[in-house]
Amino acid sequence: MASLTIKQQSNHAGFPKAAELIEIENAHALEASDRALMNTLLQHAHDSGRLTEPDAEWEISFAHLRQCQSRHESNDRIKESVRRIRKVEVKIVYVSDSGEKRELESNLLNFTDTSVDDSANATVQFGIPTRLRKILARSNRWGRIRCEVGYAMTSKYAIALYEMICLRANLDNCLETIDMTRFRELLGVPPGAYDRPDNFMRFVIKPALLEVNGLSDTGVQIDMVRKHPRATAHAVTLCWWRKSPEEMAAVARERNRSKVGRMARLKGAVETTAVPL
Repeated sequence: MASLTIKQQSNHAGFPKAAELIEIENAHALEASDRALMNTLLQHAHDSGRLTEPDAEWEISFAHLRQCQSRHESNDRIKESVRRIRKVEVKIVYVSDSGEKRELESNLLNFTDTSVDDSANATVQFGIPTRLRKILARSNRWGRIRCEVGYAMTSKYAIALYEMICLRANLDNCLETIDMTRFRELLGVPPGAYDRPDNFMRFVIKPALLEVNGLSDTGVQIDMVRKHPRATAHAVTLCWWRKSPEEMAAVARERNRSKVGRMARLKGAVETTAVPL
């Protein structure tokens, strides 16, 4: 039997995020900052070792959350993000103890309790729904997510793509074809948005590739799959690879630089980097 996700420890490669939470659906209302913040809350809960305790609740300081995001972020911005996370209802596909495939519709957080005053000791208290925690307790597939990578990104589609690749990073193969409808759902594209292929490529695929290739330790290529040259793409093929030590060092330097001018720098770096076939 595969090892349980909750038994894994966070390390330099990131914290173990369950596949069930990486492949959530109906998450299009979450912004990039929300996805990055939720990962910090999940890591905090995971590292506590109390995810399976019936009445487990957690508390984390605003100071820590501000440090993760940006020195210039205010508590108000973080509170807004926490509210969006609590309100959104996602769909989580999982396999029950009996082996039945099921879908849970749930909030990611069942409550948040925040300090009113922005003092140095201000905190956020939060809880994760019981049903969701039961799914996490059974999960045996995970991807190691580095929270700092998500905070460095501005595109929510880039964060979703990054997590998809992290989930698949240790597979024997490095190539996978995914149905287009499923792919859009996993990226968190709103229903009916970017239906035109050119808009989908311009506003979803290109920004996601730019940031994943420029800010993570893994390279990725996306190819459209069509039944014939003039047909609309019905699927995508993902190809991913581990970067060289020199490339990973360059990525780390960029993550430590200011976000000002980052997109221009990434465009220059990515366009001059050869993509392996």
